[in-house]
Amino acid sequence: MLSTQLKPLKKDLLTHFEELGDEHIGTSYDTPLRDDAFDLDDDVKIDQIAHHFKHIMDILGLDLTDDSLRGTPQRVAKMYVKEIFKGLNPANKPDMKLFDNKYQYNQMLVEKNITLYSNCEHHFVPIIGRAHVAYISNGKVIGLSKLNRIVQYYAQRPQVQERLTMQIANELKQALGTEDVAVVIDATHLCVSSRGIKDVQSSTVTAEYGGKFLDIDTRNEFLKHIG
Repeated sequence: MLSTQLKPLKKDLLTHFEELGDEHIGTSYDTPLRDDAFDLDDDVKIDQIAHHFKHIMDILGLDLTDDSLRGTPQRVAKMYVKEIFKGLNPANKPDMKLFDNKYQYNQMLVEKNITLYSNCEHHFVPIIGRAHVAYISNGKVIGLSKLNRIVQYYAQRPQVQERLTMQIANELKQALGTEDVAVVIDATHLCVSSRGIKDVQSSTVTAEYGGKFLDIDTRNEFLKHIG
């Protein structure tokens, strides 16, 4: 009797979770992490993920004795921890060394077309696109490659694009000590193009502007630079 009563509730919950994912809804500014997220070291995480992924493949009916599939659980686990989700761990955050702006460059600096690979936190499938970032120095400058590394760091975790955009912008504001920062991301979500609606033509654009970039002329100059 109780099982019969629970079935509609279970169906409602599944529908709710599907709608959250398909409607691209995020629940927080910070990436949702438990307090004990880093109690296990990377090697232990890899072993445990490999064990569970092997079980998933087994449930799907794949023959894990096949030479091509035998190493897949370990490869996937290593990829998750060491590559595509390495941005979850604060220990992997790039060093944000700044330099004095000795040449007194006081116009905007734009780094455009930064290749971006992330993963949708709703379906764990790729988000692929480009990020464009800019800032106006208040006396300090940052190495160009660090701008790319900041984008990569926050992209290498399960994400929602709006959150990713804000996290990159806020990190740059804190590192550079200025509000004069702009970030635009244009990306394709495989959760849209490879499943569900299967729209392969659309992309998603998000933006975050601060300080002088809230001025329409400054913002338009930035947008002109990124095309």
